[in-house]
Amino acid sequence: EGLLVRAPEGAGRREIEAFIAKNEQWIANTMKKLQSAEPPAGQLSKAELEELAKTAMRVIPERVRYYAPKVGVTYGRITIRNQRTKWGSCSSKGNLNFNCLLMLAPPEVLDSVVVHELCHRKEMNHSERFYAEVLRVFPEYHKWNGWLKKHSAELMARNPKS
Repeated sequence: EGLLVRAPEGAGRREIEAFIAKNEQWIANTMKKLQSAEPPAGQLSKAELEELAKTAMRVIPERVRYYAPKVGVTYGRITIRNQRTKWGSCSSKGNLNFNCLLMLAPPEVLDSVVVHELCHRKEMNHSERFYAEVLRVFPEYHKWNGWLKKHSAELMARNPKS
């Protein structure tokens, strides 16, 4: 439908336009992928989404508890959300957020996202050191992250429109 740009408060218009220009090819490729994605298997009802969130609230903290010692980190609060663009995030305070739609993906995909976010407790970036840590803990990360990238639009399309 178009491009929505979210920028940090205080970002100037020139800075935002420069960012868009710098990433123009990536934006065009991503929009093309989204437009040509296979039709979704069907949107979830509100009740199905609530059930998915309940399942995620049970399953995801288990996976975080399993992987946190392997990464060698602690974490704060775990929040399950119904996000439209992100699979997970990690705040500077160590709070973790995960998308309930991860429950529709293979378990290895969930594990790859959990490990990714936990590794941000050591490196709050996507540097070589960050990915070295991710791969140390989850050697098949690239395989399952690739699966998620390939099916991301399809999974996100199951999100009911609000």
